[in-house]
Amino acid sequence: LLDVRFPMAVYRKLLGLPLGLEDIVDTELRRGLKQLLDYEGDDVEDIFCLSFEVTWMELGEERRLDLKPDGANIPVTNNNREEYVLRYVSWILVDSIKSQWEAFESGVMRIMEDASLDLFLPEELELLVVGSGVLDFKALESNTTYEGGYTAESEVIKHFWRFVNNASKVTQVQLLKFAAASTKAPIGGLGKMPFIIQRAGPDSRLLPTSHTCFNTLLLPDYGSDYDKLANNLGRAVLECEGFGLE
Repeated sequence: LLDVRFPMAVYRKLLGLPLGLEDIVDTELRRGLKQLLDYEGDDVEDIFCLSFEVTWMELGEERRLDLKPDGANIPVTNNNREEYVLRYVSWILVDSIKSQWEAFESGVMRIMEDASLDLFLPEELELLVVGSGVLDFKALESNTTYEGGYTAESEVIKHFWRFVNNASKVTQVQLLKFAAASTKAPIGGLGKMPFIIQRAGPDSRLLPTSHTCFNTLLLPDYGSDYDKLANNLGRAVLECEGFGLE
C-alpha cells in the first residue's frame, strides 16, 4: 500500500477511460470553464474574451500555446465554446503532462506486471493502491502471528491488544503507520494483512520498534506492567519511526 492521495483522474487515466471537465482538480479553473459552458447570453466572445490559446508561467516566464492551428487568432464564441473546453481539458490532463505521465505509467505497469487493470473500476484500483480507511483491529488481532516466544496468551500480548482496542482512532492509525508504514487497510481489510509481533528481549526501558517492510512490531517483554507498555508504546508511536529505529 502507498500513502498517497492521487485524484481519481489518475486511476481513470490508468484504465484508459475518457477524462472530462470533472477530472480537473483546480477548482477555480473547473468553475471558470463550467461558467463558460453554462453562460446563457449570446455574447460569449465579448464577455469572456478568450481565444484558442493557453498561457502559463514557467520559471518566471509566460508561455503560450495554441490549442489548434492559429488558435491565438480564433475567438471563443457561443458556437465553438464546447470545442474550446474539450481542447483545454485535453491539454491540461493529457498533452501538458505527456512525458511525466509516460514515466509514471511505465513505473505503475512495471509494478503491476501481468495484472489486468481492465478488471478494475477506478474506485477499486484506488483501493488496491492506497487501501481502505476502515480499520478493524479485531480482525488484525485474529490474523496476527507471534515470534520469539510470544503467544496470544502471553501477558504482554494481552496488554498490547487491550491498549490497541482502548486507543483513540488517531492513535490506532498512528500505530498502524508505525508498524506497517500505512494508514490504510489492504483489500479485504486488516484481517488480510500479515502482521507479526516479535519479542524484543526481556523487560527493559527500551521502546518498541518495527520493521515496516515486514509488518513486524518488535515488542520488549514488559510482562504484567500494563502502564509501562501503554506509556512506552504510546511514546514509540508518537515520537519514533519504523525500520527498527528507536
